[in-house]
Amino acid sequence: MIAAELVQAIWAGAQPALDVFALDPSTPHSVAAPAVTAADPTTVDTKGIVTFFASKIAPIMLAILGVIFLGRASKGEISKVLTSSAIAIVGLAFIAGAATLFFVGEFIIGLIFE
Repeated sequence: MIAAELVQAIWAGAQPALDVFALDPSTPHSVAAPAVTAADPTTVDTKGIVTFFASKIAPIMLAILGVIFLGRASKGEISKVLTSSAIAIVGLAFIAGAATLFFVGEFIIGLIFE
């Protein structure tokens, strides 16, 4: 009973504030919804995305790997550090190879379809 009265009192006090955000123009204090027109997307800036990841995300990830490697090396786990370092280097080689193939493939497609 007390909870119901509390909810009714809160609702009565909040109703004028909620009317301000109502999209119905017949309410006295409503705000009309602006007309939203979105421009048609034409292309995605993939070079900007790649540049962002290469300049912002990759250094942070390498720094995290470095901290992990230093932490393990300070504990005397040199074999785990060397194994993790080798895996990271192989992963970077695969990423570099994929980027190289991407540009070489683009060049070959340009030669074929010109």
